Amino acid sequence: MKWNSNLLDRLQWSDTIINQEAKQKVAQQISDKVKAGDIIGAGSGSTVYMALFAIAKRIKEEGLPVQVIPASLEIAMTCENLQIPVTSLLTDRPNWCFDGADEVDQDNSLIKGRGGALFKEKLLIRSGSKTYILVDETKLVNKLGTNFPVPVEIYPGSLTYVESALKEMNIIDIALRLAKGKDGPVITENGNFLLDVKFEGIEPDYEQQIKSITGVIESGLFINYDVEVLVAK
Repeated sequence: MKWNSNLLDRLQWSDTIINQEAKQKVAQQISDKVKAGDIIGAGSGSTVYMALFAIAKRIKEEGLPVQVIPASLEIAMTCENLQIPVTSLLTDRPNWCFDGADEVDQDNSLIKGRGGALFKEKLLIRSGSKTYILVDETKLVNKLGTNFPVPVEIYPGSLTYVESALKEMNIIDIALRLAKGKDGPVITENGNFLLDVKFEGIEPDYEQQIKSITGVIESGLFINYDVEVLVAK
């Protein structure tokens, strides 16, 4: 017996997509922004995934020359499956980016990183001139840290040192994120560990404080970035 399809042909989003109808509308808004010649940074999350389908439809119907810089293997494989040309930050910079978020406060500061691609996502945002953040209403909070801890990506060998350094800050809880589909810890897109850190309160300088700890690769705090938030209602 021979298979009639390959693994990429059967690729699906790894979890249930909530608020799918509302997210589809925001995904279409992103697709409408695409112009010929654009190089677009694509973050992670279910709304990003859905937006790629809308973009692929325009590429196919209009013959648009567009390239995407993906932030994760999952998004890269989705692009491959949809026949969206990809490139990298080694050779190109994005004209603009789009991404999701775990929390968005009233100042458009963010917590990101549940998907484990926070370092590449932050690099894409810093590399582009404009970023759209796609969320549903459940991600809107009055203050960061309301519903989710702050992900902190660390070099595996620095685990005990980073833990002790973070405990000098006003934390409520700290945990090594464990995987659901494998034994042991979650491994990020860069082969690192993730700590999930719950703070009593998040101060404006915490992004810099956390990043200054030796062994920290990046944090999931995105404070005072120039982003435009599109809310799926």
